[in-house]
Amino acid sequence: MSHPSAAVGAERHRFALPLLLTVQFMLILDSTIIGVALPSMAKHLGFAQQDLPWVTNAYVLLFGGFLLLGGRLTDMFGRRQLFIGALVFFAAASLVGGLATTPGVLLAARSLQGLASAFAAPAALSLVLTVYPDDTPDHQAERGKALTLYGAVSGAGGAAGMILGGLLVTWFGWQAVFYVNVPIALAAAFIAPRILPRTPSAGFSGGFDLPGALTLTGGMSLLVYTLVETDRYSWGSAHTLGFGAAAIVLLALFAVIQTRASNPLVPLGIFKRTVQRGGNLVGAFTTAGIIPSMFFFTLYLQQLRGFSPLRAGLSMVPLALSLVLAATLLVARLIPRIGIKGTAVLGNVLVLSGALLGSRIDGGAFFTQQFFPEVLIGAGGGIVWVCATVGATAFVSQEEAGLASGLFDASIQVGAALGLAVLTTIATNHTHSQVLARASDPVLSGYRWGLVGAAAAEAVALLIALTHLPGRQKPQAQEPAQAADQGADEPVLEA
Repeated sequence: MSHPSAAVGAERHRFALPLLLTVQFMLILDSTIIGVALPSMAKHLGFAQQDLPWVTNAYVLLFGGFLLLGGRLTDMFGRRQLFIGALVFFAAASLVGGLATTPGVLLAARSLQGLASAFAAPAALSLVLTVYPDDTPDHQAERGKALTLYGAVSGAGGAAGMILGGLLVTWFGWQAVFYVNVPIALAAAFIAPRILPRTPSAGFSGGFDLPGALTLTGGMSLLVYTLVETDRYSWGSAHTLGFGAAAIVLLALFAVIQTRASNPLVPLGIFKRTVQRGGNLVGAFTTAGIIPSMFFFTLYLQQLRGFSPLRAGLSMVPLALSLVLAATLLVARLIPRIGIKGTAVLGNVLVLSGALLGSRIDGGAFFTQQFFPEVLIGAGGGIVWVCATVGATAFVSQEEAGLASGLFDASIQVGAALGLAVLTTIATNHTHSQVLARASDPVLSGYRWGLVGAAAAEAVALLIALTHLPGRQKPQAQEPAQAADQGADEPVLEA
């Protein structure tokens, strides 16, 4: 089978990957960089306190809700074409956000940023798979190195958002967290046609599955909305149960439609492959533990230790640095020796240990109580995210690259939303019970229980890695789809 990347020479390879990594870093960064700027936005734009979380939620809702659709449309319209269009749209939305003078305009801009990201993110990952095919062992090794960097950048982007957000708000004001995206996105859109391959579009031969698109985006959006609103509505409330049930009904209806559609939007066969399923689930549950851990650490430092937003953001440097170093220096050496399964299990054990160690915080010095948990969580997270990325995109045909990319990005977003929703509820409920019991430091106790919950999420990810990801074994010659179904093959990743 010929690949569109065959015509892309080594020189273009060298420039294509940095471009795609930069865009991915920007998109992930944008999901967390806003957090530090929220108090300034509230003051200058007059946000009501109960509406302020929607500055973050509006982005997450559109990003998570449209990722799977965005991934499939990259295959239909062409990856480079959709990538460029989404970047221009993202730059425009960011400019509107920086210029906003009312809460409504800002929330609209954040929603449009999330929508643009839902198309740009899967297009970026699918272009990595296009530029680096896996048709030979040498090409598999090159793809493995590229995915290593991609996983490292994706993980580091979330931690770096809090650091960079603190710096930008302190030096330039809250508008800077929007303006910083504009030149990056426009420059990437300008450079992309010159160094990225033009991929053929599948088009809508056989018709477009409109019912599938509507039920998929509706179900995903309602699911994310239900999760992010659990900080306002309890899990047993009519609001949560009603919208949650509606999301499940729409997603179930989507699955039925896909089994009957002549040209399904998302062929359900991709969900049956053990390796892909494992990569997505491991990525989701790992994220469900790491993102809340970062959240609890920063709240602990600001609310109980009196750290400024900038100082609290800079406190994430150990986590971000260890994540990047582990992903770029360790993974490529570990996978050829102990396999994706062994490497992912090691990473999950590190994150689990870091979360449990962090759950012992009691108001002591940062270096003795939070530094080492951050290093363990960061290093383990970097290792696991690379393994999950490799597993979720292994054995994927060129025609399904966009779909697989969108599915993986959606798994990460839903994992983050689910983790925050569940673990903040656990922390809040425990804090309330401690207040009623007149215990000392009830808020600290709640954060500690939240970190124990993060460790539990990592334990689930560890079990999935043990049962779904392939170990080190020499496979027999198989068709890619067969190998993926059986989980017998081992994607190559060399140092």
